[in-house]
Amino acid sequence: MLDHHLTLRKFLSLLAIGAIALLVTATPVFAQDLPNTTGFNPQELLRSALESINNLGPIGALAFILLYIIATVAFLPGSIITLGAGVVFGVVFGSLYVFIGATLGATAAFLVGRYLARGWVAQRIQGNAKFSAIDRAVGEEGLKIVLLTRLSPVFPFNLLNYAYGLTQVTLKDYVIGSIGMIPGTIMYVYIGSLAGNLATLGTGDQPSNPTITWTLRIMGFIATVAVTLYVTKIARKALDGAIENN
Repeated sequence: MLDHHLTLRKFLSLLAIGAIALLVTATPVFAQDLPNTTGFNPQELLRSALESINNLGPIGALAFILLYIIATVAFLPGSIITLGAGVVFGVVFGSLYVFIGATLGATAAFLVGRYLARGWVAQRIQGNAKFSAIDRAVGEEGLKIVLLTRLSPVFPFNLLNYAYGLTQVTLKDYVIGSIGMIPGTIMYVYIGSLAGNLATLGTGDQPSNPTITWTLRIMGFIATVAVTLYVTKIARKALDGAIENN
């Protein structure tokens, strides 16, 4: 039991250290949708980071992708930097760079969750046939589940990355499932491109496209309903199998 607690403590400590190091070194990070009670303004830091990247020339794309990876692993939201990609790189290249950064960052977070905490979770559910059955079922249908959750904005991106590492979803299915991010990525980058100015990102002055906004909402709603029904179905099937085997 002591080893289990140490593993979980190590996992949480690494997350904390990563986030603190990111802030202490003043590395530009994503804006967090949290009340600003300390005077710290992450949105301003982000806009400054995007301005700097915009002036880097050819290596700006690499800097942007690296920033996205670090922020994803550090559990920081990437909505504003996704919008900013549309301003800095345009719709086509902005979407490409966001997809690459998000996929690499999500994969890194998945691996952290899997190798630092998966063993602990597996041992905790080892004696529970129902939970083990559901875990196996999710692993077998991993690609479909990952794909559907990536299509839905309801499921928090950063949290989901670590959570999938705690399941039996294979790395291959997890990475392929990242394709589900493409529609939302393109739409958000396009909305960002409408701003034309980094200063308006995340403010009431940021222009938007009602058609795109409603398309995102409808797409997210359909994907959310689909993944909920699908997971419920495979969970019920797994539970029935676990009960029959007992």
